Amino acid sequence: MILSERLIAGEYSPGSKLSLRKLADTLGVSMTPVREAINRLVADRAVEVTPNRAVRVPTMTVSQFRELTQLRIDIEGMAAFRAAGLRHDSDIPEMEAFEAAFREEGRKKKPDLAKVVAANQRLHFAIYRATRSPMLVEIISGLWLKAGPILNLDMRSSPERLSSSHALGLHAAAVGAIARRDGEAARAAIAADIHNASEFIIARQVLPE
Repeated sequence: MILSERLIAGEYSPGSKLSLRKLADTLGVSMTPVREAINRLVADRAVEVTPNRAVRVPTMTVSQFRELTQLRIDIEGMAAFRAAGLRHDSDIPEMEAFEAAFREEGRKKKPDLAKVVAANQRLHFAIYRATRSPMLVEIISGLWLKAGPILNLDMRSSPERLSSSHALGLHAAAVGAIARRDGEAARAAIAADIHNASEFIIARQVLPE
């Protein structure tokens, strides 16, 4: 898995320091492609270089996170709306499989939170790919580069999130709406899913003011 995918998947928390040598060893590559990847991520503001040249995942204030959340609601909600109208019949089984994986793991007494995070990300992007718009998926990926580490503070470290929110039902609602080509219902389900996750994270007071 490349570094950007690891950020999107929430494998790193805000403030985490990234060792270029460890990344190169983990990915099985030389330092050169790792440095190139870091430079691209710095340009995208997905990682930052500190004054002492350390590379780390940026922290985000509550107000910045709220702004990011609203952008995600607007853009990803629109993508869900478009997916309902443009999806192919062959897209639905993939969405249903990821939704089922998320639901089944989330309902366990001791869910594997890494699996939950992965299924959540895969479901969302299966929906967005159904728009048949690589440019739109690229834009959403850029938002997830910034959101992924904070979502790590949500599901990966907070199993109670799965039982205290409507995430399980909203995912099923989104897939069902797309299957029946109900764009407004799909938009509403994705928007509510993003909003609920955001409010849960903010309520935990893990982000600076």
